[in-house]
Amino acid sequence: MEDRKKELQKHYREILRLIGEDPDREGLLDTPKRVAESMLFLTRGYHMDPYKVLRSALFEEPHSEMVVVKNIELYSLCEHHMLPFFGKAHVAYIPNKYIVGLSKIARVVDIFARRLQVQERLTTQIRDCIEEVLQPQGVAVLIEAQHLCMMMRGVEKQNSIAITSSFTGVFKDLATRAEFMSIVRS
Repeated sequence: MEDRKKELQKHYREILRLIGEDPDREGLLDTPKRVAESMLFLTRGYHMDPYKVLRSALFEEPHSEMVVVKNIELYSLCEHHMLPFFGKAHVAYIPNKYIVGLSKIARVVDIFARRLQVQERLTTQIRDCIEEVLQPQGVAVLIEAQHLCMMMRGVEKQNSIAITSSFTGVFKDLATRAEFMSIVRS
């Protein structure tokens, strides 16, 4: 980890120079180090296994009604511009023998979000992980996010929100999906 941080520092120092700054200016002396540490933190999901996290809190339970964890804060970096996008994930599943510790669902969201991402892939990665580990009757994932790559550059649309969703199993049924959406919107 320390080697990666030092290598990143060298590159960020060069980036400062290339954009026209003086990396030896007092205010910028520690900037390469701070940015390197920040980037390692923001992309820490590459070094975590979300499947292992879910498996660590799996419990056999006969519960067969919808389990929803909503308003899970997420922060990620757009892989196209490496600018932040942030918002909320809403995740549901209907158990089929197994349940999982609720905090683990939020942790799975975080692990996938802390990688360079596109919102569409993030949505399906969360869904697929829960589907594979729990093998539930169905999974629903809805993400609402604001993208700084749309807000502060390019089209500069300050109030735009991107919404992505993905459904498996019983959530493909319109009534089940409607129940999930009603819970999310309540």
